[in-house]
Amino acid sequence: MGEVKVIGSSKSLFCARVEWGLKLKGVEYEYLEEDLLNKSPLLLKHNPVHKKVPALVHGDKPIAESLVILEYIDETWKDYPLLPEDPYERAMARFWAKFADEKCVMGAFAAFWKEGEEKEKAIESALESFTFLEKQIQGKKFFSGDDNIGYLDLVMGWIPLWLNVMEEAGGMKLMDAQKFPFLHEWTQNFIEIPLIKECLPPRDPLVNHYNLSVRYYRSMAAAKQ
Repeated sequence: MGEVKVIGSSKSLFCARVEWGLKLKGVEYEYLEEDLLNKSPLLLKHNPVHKKVPALVHGDKPIAESLVILEYIDETWKDYPLLPEDPYERAMARFWAKFADEKCVMGAFAAFWKEGEEKEKAIESALESFTFLEKQIQGKKFFSGDDNIGYLDLVMGWIPLWLNVMEEAGGMKLMDAQKFPFLHEWTQNFIEIPLIKECLPPRDPLVNHYNLSVRYYRSMAAAKQ
């Protein structure tokens, strides 16, 4: 069906979900590590709009944005369906995926780098968003509702590692096991899947990256004041 390439970064939580999707489908692909400080002509060619990773190239067709890429993967390769078959359930999966990226990921990033009163407000907002995810996973082993992981599990897959790293680098705590017992249990189930572990970057370099990032964002914010 054409050669498959993934232009990504091991530091990016958005790239991991694309690799997971391809591996679940049994799709062979070439992975190209991108230097985010010196973006390659290949990335700029295949994602000229946002100039960001991940970018999937299937034959001569480039696809950008991780959620869009996941849906493309699911519609192109039929083995191991990621999204539910029922139209309503598919719509709900898309809704919660968009919510998770816009509210939970961005909320965690804001809480990660902000300071003082702004940080407290960002943490409060992020916790409110995670409360909605806690309700969605209650009574389930995985967000898919089955014993196998699906689309929403891949979208939420940043939580076990990347959120933990953000918490350490940002000096905060969002994923409290007592406050979010069902989400916490899900993270344990998800992170133990061998296929998931294969695509996780080493933790220490990721911590170093986020330590540098938090200092950069804070210095930029201070310069604007």
